[in-house]
Amino acid sequence: MSHSDNKSKLLMIVSMLTFGTIGLFVNNINLPSSFTAFSRALIGSVFIGLFMLVTRHKVDGKAVKKNLKLLIPSGIAMGFNWICLFESYRFAGIPVGTLCYYMAPVILVFISPFILKEKLTHIKVISAIVAIGGEVLISGVLSGSVRSGKGIALGLAAAVLYASVITINKFVKELSPVETTLIQLMSAAVVMIPYVLITEDISSFVFDVKSIVFTLIVGVIHTGIVYMVYFSSVQKIPAQTTAVFSYIDPVTAIILSAVILHDSLSAMQIIGTVLILGATLFNELAPTLKDRKKSG
Repeated sequence: MSHSDNKSKLLMIVSMLTFGTIGLFVNNINLPSSFTAFSRALIGSVFIGLFMLVTRHKVDGKAVKKNLKLLIPSGIAMGFNWICLFESYRFAGIPVGTLCYYMAPVILVFISPFILKEKLTHIKVISAIVAIGGEVLISGVLSGSVRSGKGIALGLAAAVLYASVITINKFVKELSPVETTLIQLMSAAVVMIPYVLITEDISSFVFDVKSIVFTLIVGVIHTGIVYMVYFSSVQKIPAQTTAVFSYIDPVTAIILSAVILHDSLSAMQIIGTVLILGATLFNELAPTLKDRKKSG
């Protein structure tokens, strides 16, 4: 394994660890989720734009124009995805919100045969059923201890929106991940402006120092810097490795919220967590293991 591969894997791990901390910062921002999402999109797009300017990254105008009809709706979905996720954190807590959000791969399993024309295999169906079972346990429906139906619904809505972003991005052609993300962030920021103005009373906002600092951290670090680090590493390591490393994100979120916020999971929810993460990991790795067994 080359030094470059090791460096890329390290960068991927750092990215996932950082993504896993976002809930802690968002929960300490005393501003509406819609404004936090808008700020994240605006700050992130400015940062990435400056990065492209400094590195003299040339944008393919024709390719951008060709993909705008895809990038704008995916950017809008990204913005509302963040709003739903941040609201889910507030109502259901970071562990439950994160795990609901992690149902996005399961949603992709069900929509991919219709939109992406991908075959629905036995492995995908089994993984999806197990993950749904895990989600039922997480929700507390069986034990009659639903912590927040609204928070769970918002987390699942965020998962649907994120699955939409991933699906739309499958059709984007001839653009680098950096260009794609910049346009999506800009689209999210623009569409958030009227949404925030219509749904929130801006005059009632209290911009305390902690909220301003944490908003800047979420925008610059969790969006601008980490997206850059993520993109630089994801292009250099295998997709299956990326899939495995992505599990560092929810595990980090759950552990930190338990240790720092004392927002722990019940025994039933821990079982649900194992089912969701295990099923999604199985869905990612099983096809590769099957191919290796055949070739071996």
